[in-house]
Amino acid sequence: MKKFRKVLDGLTTSSPVNPGGSPACGSAAGTPSTAPTPRELEIQETLMSEHFQICKTVRHGVPYQPTALAFDPVQKILAIGSRSGGVRLLGRPGVDCHCQHESGAAVLQLQFLINEGALVTACADDTLHLWNLRQRRPAILHSLKFNRERITFCHLPFQSKWLYVGTERGNTHIVNIESFILSGYVIMWNKAIELSTKTHPGPVVHLSDSPKDEGKLLIGFESGTIVMWDLRAKRTDFRIHYDEAIHSVSWHHEGRQFMCSHSDGSLSMWNLRNTAKPFQVTFPHGKTQRDGRKESCKPILKVEYKTSRNSSEAFVVFSGGLSYDKAGRRPTLTIMHGKAITVLEMDYPIVDFLVLCETPYLNEVQEPYAVVVLLEKDFVVVDLTQSNFPIFENPYPMDIHESPVTCTAYFANCPPDIIPMLYSIGAKHKKTGYSHKEWPVSGGTWTVGSQTYPEIIITGHADGSIKFWDATAITLQMLYKLKTSKVFEKPKSGDVGRSAELVEEDPYAVQMISWCPQSRIFCVVGISAHVILYRFSKHDANTTITSLEVRLQCEMEDVISPSDTENTPYFSDPSGHSPQPQPPSPRSNTPDSVRDSIPCLKVKDRMIRMPPGYQAELVVQLLWVDGEPPQQITSLDLNSAYGLLALGNCNGLAIVDYLQKTILLCMSTLELYGSADPFQRLTRSPRKNRQSTSGTHAPCRSKSPTSGFFSHLFLLSFHSLIFLLLLIHLSSIFPDIFLLPHPLFLSPLLHSFSESRENSFSRSRSSSVSSIDRETKEAVTTLQFAESYGRKSDTLPTPCLWVGTSLGLVLIIPMSIPTDEQERQEDPVTVAPTGTVLMLKGSVLRFGFLDCGGALINSPYEVWRDQHAPDDSDRPRKRKLVNFSPSSSQEASGDGDLAVVCSERQAKVFFMPSQACLYVHNITESSFVLRADVVSVCNSVCLACFCANGHIMTLSLPSLRPLLDVSYLPLTDMRIARTFCFTNGGQALYLCSPTEIQRITYSQEMCDNLQEMLGELFTPIETPEAQNRGFLKGFFGGNAQTFDREELFGEAAAGKASRSLAQHIPGQGGMEGMKAAAGGVVGELARARIALDERGQRLGELEERTALMMTSADTFSKHAHELMLKCKDKKWYQF
Repeated sequence: MKKFRKVLDGLTTSSPVNPGGSPACGSAAGTPSTAPTPRELEIQETLMSEHFQICKTVRHGVPYQPTALAFDPVQKILAIGSRSGGVRLLGRPGVDCHCQHESGAAVLQLQFLINEGALVTACADDTLHLWNLRQRRPAILHSLKFNRERITFCHLPFQSKWLYVGTERGNTHIVNIESFILSGYVIMWNKAIELSTKTHPGPVVHLSDSPKDEGKLLIGFESGTIVMWDLRAKRTDFRIHYDEAIHSVSWHHEGRQFMCSHSDGSLSMWNLRNTAKPFQVTFPHGKTQRDGRKESCKPILKVEYKTSRNSSEAFVVFSGGLSYDKAGRRPTLTIMHGKAITVLEMDYPIVDFLVLCETPYLNEVQEPYAVVVLLEKDFVVVDLTQSNFPIFENPYPMDIHESPVTCTAYFANCPPDIIPMLYSIGAKHKKTGYSHKEWPVSGGTWTVGSQTYPEIIITGHADGSIKFWDATAITLQMLYKLKTSKVFEKPKSGDVGRSAELVEEDPYAVQMISWCPQSRIFCVVGISAHVILYRFSKHDANTTITSLEVRLQCEMEDVISPSDTENTPYFSDPSGHSPQPQPPSPRSNTPDSVRDSIPCLKVKDRMIRMPPGYQAELVVQLLWVDGEPPQQITSLDLNSAYGLLALGNCNGLAIVDYLQKTILLCMSTLELYGSADPFQRLTRSPRKNRQSTSGTHAPCRSKSPTSGFFSHLFLLSFHSLIFLLLLIHLSSIFPDIFLLPHPLFLSPLLHSFSESRENSFSRSRSSSVSSIDRETKEAVTTLQFAESYGRKSDTLPTPCLWVGTSLGLVLIIPMSIPTDEQERQEDPVTVAPTGTVLMLKGSVLRFGFLDCGGALINSPYEVWRDQHAPDDSDRPRKRKLVNFSPSSSQEASGDGDLAVVCSERQAKVFFMPSQACLYVHNITESSFVLRADVVSVCNSVCLACFCANGHIMTLSLPSLRPLLDVSYLPLTDMRIARTFCFTNGGQALYLCSPTEIQRITYSQEMCDNLQEMLGELFTPIETPEAQNRGFLKGFFGGNAQTFDREELFGEAAAGKASRSLAQHIPGQGGMEGMKAAAGGVVGELARARIALDERGQRLGELEERTALMMTSADTFSKHAHELMLKCKDKKWYQF
């Protein structure tokens, strides 16, 4: 066997297809091969490993599976907790920070230390954490782990350092916020309830101190028991036993009454003067039935009771409480103001809500002005100051997932005029009816950094929509939305059409996008095997859409002959197994067998008025062939200078001239090789090729494009694919065995099959895997137009199309394109496959081209021109091409160039036109590359790779010297593989959850400047003073009574808590940890500046107060002197 492999390696090295001499597979990374090179290349590589570092920058979108909500009314900062242990902190636009608990436990509750720059989080692992928010990247200062009790509720009074913690056992503990140590003072459940009570009251669901007296703590138990506990006397003031379970409690600001929400959909009002029964019980959404009983209602999960100075009527805001008989009704938020009841329907279930008030003091008139509503997949703010309760326009991108994201693209350093142009077009289609007031979550400070350049992120969605986002300076704002479904006719109701049968859900889902920012030509690949080409125009137009239909069907069994493998050179998988041809399937009698030459969707064939923006010009559709649906498109590329569009799938390749609206080439992969095919294929009958099994070949695609797993399996090598399919089949039969962790990438893939629609792979029967023999075809996995050398005899570069396949082969197709504009519109483009073949291990993913100086060669492009602009005789509209001169290239072009080819296992650098392999690097042996790009970093270029085992790598070019290899992100979901993309400037992004985009950087320079780019969460603000409520109100008991909690809860009075009850864990956010987390010297300077600002502001305030006191003293002295002179001569009885 060893000899056999050596023979194959030798044949590969000296293959007549590549006489330049590609090295053996085991060549050392970054070392030149022994093959002779045409000339000695002296390229000075400037990139070093010190230029790279992996770091998360910012996260966009609504937190996935949110669980908790909190707001600082002074700093005006909002916090959102999630089930995965994340905490999102939001302020004014640009102030957006994501924190993550290392344990990954769900966040149960959040509590701000109001105006202190700190946050307490309570997690599902019964741990409390104290976060320091006075730095741009928050860090944990302290943690407290409860060992014997489970945390259910927390409450932190305003301007207090003692945190009340309720537990599942019904006990209430008290934690010192400064030291994060438990107090010995404990309110045991058996002391809080009556001794005659025979049942446990249940977990603590509410804790709050009385607005009238801070020494009184109101404790609510789940069973319906409410206790007012006197902290000083350590006894109960009163107990309330209610028949219905309690979900929440809210005080009136005077502290004389409170409101409870219950599980039967009722609200009960209680007065402290008479706690025997509620003085009011209402069912806001419950109607009285004929028998006099109230209809059953859903629980009211939360209620807030707020008063307003301008109105005698209070605001009562609650969620839930609808009657059960209204099935299918959306979740609601109800606002009661006096007799007026407003019901706001939400698109998603309500997780939590908060009423924002002007004052942080609970014993003052609250003055509510907004309601923050946290939904499962959204986040809205309602304006309470207007009678119709409009919502605020959200400045954060919370609608990324409006339709599930199916693909992404990231473009850095775009043309500067394109962002304002897209924004001006998109602004015309924005929703109206928003509140005219400023966004209420306005805390923090943020300034645009010095190193900013235009960045655009494009997202494709399951409903066929495309969104363009402005991603400049770590922000994200939607610019423009495009709906691709408008190109097609709507299917008629009741019509069982081919598209309805082919794609059960989302027939317009976007699989792939290609965009040329310079020419603004945009291409979209849909799941129904179609490509739409758009042009950008600032003017509306009435036009028709040209439709081209491509019959792309392979008539050959593209597999290696098992009988002649010993004489055929090919790169084998490490497993050593070769694919075998599968027996033909029995003939099916399904209606699919009569379908032929029809597309999946019908393009509108009439004149259409298109608004300004992107306007569809051409649609290319693959056709059904003899009952078989078209295979999904796996690769796409366009070039605006050539006017060409290329697409490929597992059947072959098609090249389209979109200027002349013609198909130039439509060939199977085998036909492209001609006599230079390195594999020996087995022919098969066209009729056998069209046969299918009725049970496995239903004409349907993936139900959800978010789970388009099988369409992406073509990116894997052939052997990896067969291995995956086999194990997937076995795992369904023996789940206990085959769901054990498999090496590297397999277990995450198998695990993802059990996830939800947005996270899972497709459970539907896919046409691309209807039978094993389909997977044996050689798919076109990547395409790129470039100015290169198509033949070894070429002396100058010409337009070429580089084609990469799933078997690791590279084909170069030269083209002859007329240079004159008039000739380009009339004369045909000549495409001549030459049979040039290069070979790599694994399916080919990416091409890149360098000149002999090591600089990146960009593809030629056409400068954008508005085709629908009014005619101007002085300025004729002619095509202006950049870097497109096939007859007279640059001087350096005659010396050749370098072609960088990266596959899922290997990277190679070829010298063109001799096709000699100069460098080779085996990227991975045990895993495979999911995404690779040739990117610009630090005024140089490198090859960036993301592997299935979670490693992010960068290789120098052209020597392929490893610069970075970091295990960053394990492939836990196919969503990551589908959406991960690199861009220039050392940045990348991926969809970290169905609703969030995570941006990262692999550039050391950007990591160093990140502190400057991020916003400040904490700004020094003076705490508002409490209102002076007057002498008479205070005399009759209206003022809140203050008491010293230190005397009650301190160690001197309460003693120490049991060590076994909770464990204190020091965090990394102390002074030393803060220095490291804040980023070294930059963080130190930032903190010093903040401290100086605070000190200067306080000194300024002190100076102002001193001046006011001096003025007041002078005034008092003057009035006292005048009074003395006036009363000096009066007798005592004259007063």
